[in-house]
Amino acid sequence: MLFSRDANPAKHVSTSLWRGLSSLTRFALFSCSIFILFLTCVSSPVFAAPDPLHKQLQGSQHVLMMRHADAPGYSDPAGFDVKDCSTQRNLGDAGKKQAREIGEWLRALGIKEARVLSSPWCRCMDTAALLHIGPVHSENSLSSFFENRGDSRNQTVELQKKIQKELITKSNKPLIMVTHQVNIQAFTGEGVGSGQMVLVQVNSKGQYVSHRLIKID
Repeated sequence: MLFSRDANPAKHVSTSLWRGLSSLTRFALFSCSIFILFLTCVSSPVFAAPDPLHKQLQGSQHVLMMRHADAPGYSDPAGFDVKDCSTQRNLGDAGKKQAREIGEWLRALGIKEARVLSSPWCRCMDTAALLHIGPVHSENSLSSFFENRGDSRNQTVELQKKIQKELITKSNKPLIMVTHQVNIQAFTGEGVGSGQMVLVQVNSKGQYVSHRLIKID
């Protein structure tokens, strides 16, 4: 016969080599293998899964920032009045539906009551109201400064102060802020789409530390 029943000659070679080693050498090799395995397990980092969104928002280090829901068009008409919704770019039917669905998603997560602050622009106030997770309070530091309507740097500082003031109240109610794309980008560096949310970690002074985008399941 040209071949034995075991057609893997390498297996026989490795077995012969192992048997040819002295007991002391085999023990040393075995010990080294165990030691390397131990080092691998110890040195491998173990990352804990992040706390659920509603738990993170109960502390004093996080705020949920949200861009208003879908509002057809671009910017606001010339000569608009922030106190008159009829002169502004407002939510369409799709945007209203989007805001309601986001509110349902938040409530399903356990966020049923929150401190809700909003830019005074009608598309933001309407988005915040349609979430149905608490009374909506107008906040000027969340106002849009798109197309040079305000000072982005100074307004962002004012937003930091507002966040600091809200978070030191030790309330267990999550802090949710509805604003504009330019405001969120100035604060976090992240560009967001209509209705998109960002969980922002801040320090004790309300200043940005880190963030992550929130994906709705």
